[in-house]
Amino acid sequence: MEVAEAHGMKTFSVDYRNCNNADARVALLRETFNRLGVPTRQVVLVGSSMGGYVSMAVANELLVAGLFLMAPALWMPSAEYSIQSYKPQCDRIEITHGFNDDIVPHENSIRFARENAGTILHLVPDDHRLKASHDFLAYQFKRFLEGLPKT
Repeated sequence: MEVAEAHGMKTFSVDYRNCNNADARVALLRETFNRLGVPTRQVVLVGSSMGGYVSMAVANELLVAGLFLMAPALWMPSAEYSIQSYKPQCDRIEITHGFNDDIVPHENSIRFARENAGTILHLVPDDHRLKASHDFLAYQFKRFLEGLPKT
């Protein structure tokens, strides 16, 4: 959030504590945009793991400025991840995924990048939480924001 705010952007975090699964979070994010009247084409969705899935699922439906995802839970074999086709409506997509992720296979992010031209994919020597990559992520997020069209 600090990186985005340092770039003069407003930030908002949805409270998902009452959502028990990924698809309920997708619905809540969609409802939040509708309730707030946020012009989604000016929104950058940022998400990690299940949050990456939620961001991707919403970007399938709504035009957004960009997606910045960390170890997104794509193509997960679970009923709560009902969306299994990803064609986000945005031009800027950047994903960072750890080679040593034992929760979400990094091959899923490779598959997404292959199927969605223009996706920037960073594979790093880290695990699912990307703890060793925080400085790298902050740097990449700053560069990502700088590359967005000015509105």
